[in-house]
Amino acid sequence: MILEEILEAKRGEVEAAKHLRPEASLRRRPLFGEQRRGFERALRSRKGRRVIAEIKRRSPSRGTIRERFDPEEHARDYERHGATCLSVLTDRRFFGGMLEDLERARGACRLPLLRKDFLVDEYQIIEARAFGADAVLLIVAALTDQQLKALLDVARTEGLDALVEVHTREELERAVEAGATMVGINNRDLRTFETSVAVTRQLAPLVPGGIVVVSESGLAAGPDLADLERLGVDAFLVGEAFMRAPSPGAALASFLRA
Repeated sequence: MILEEILEAKRGEVEAAKHLRPEASLRRRPLFGEQRRGFERALRSRKGRRVIAEIKRRSPSRGTIRERFDPEEHARDYERHGATCLSVLTDRRFFGGMLEDLERARGACRLPLLRKDFLVDEYQIIEARAFGADAVLLIVAALTDQQLKALLDVARTEGLDALVEVHTREELERAVEAGATMVGINNRDLRTFETSVAVTRQLAPLVPGGIVVVSESGLAAGPDLADLERLGVDAFLVGEAFMRAPSPGAALASFLRA
């Protein structure tokens, strides 16, 4: 039920945001006109282990993850220690994030950034670009096929890449049918928030060639990472394991060496 609760709240937030910041005003923001940094391109071209390092304050299941939180500091730290891209949580109610975290992270580094949120409306894609995102997350479980295709089309039109998140074989098939070029396999079930890396083991071999495969959630440094790469995983999205560490950047460096 957690996902449904989040989506219901998100729809209300989006309607309020449209009145507070109309689309026309978003398009006038300086960041909207900046050249994008190429999120998907970075994942395809980087040699060695590729990590999307995440910046987030809290989660609905684990509460506060990091008391001392500075998106600029974390962005610089991750870049210095070898991240390929960054993911920034912008959901306020459930994850304690905000769009300004995305904006601040962009100003502090040169890495491509993913806006990680629950997108239910085309307006949020305009918002993402206006605050500095190079890519957006589209969650198949949160969208109908029609919505997913429409949001993918808008993202491409606005010059943003899209990481399409799946948790089941059915969702993977829907993502591929919609035209996803990057698929994020979430090891966390968004309805229960339970995690199992077995989800990636099951789904990664089923992803058609040419699609970037990202494993998300419940990941730790160790031999499992190389096993997942052999199964077809191109990159890892890691947040909580890094943000709980005394030094998120040092934790990232250890993950890259594992």
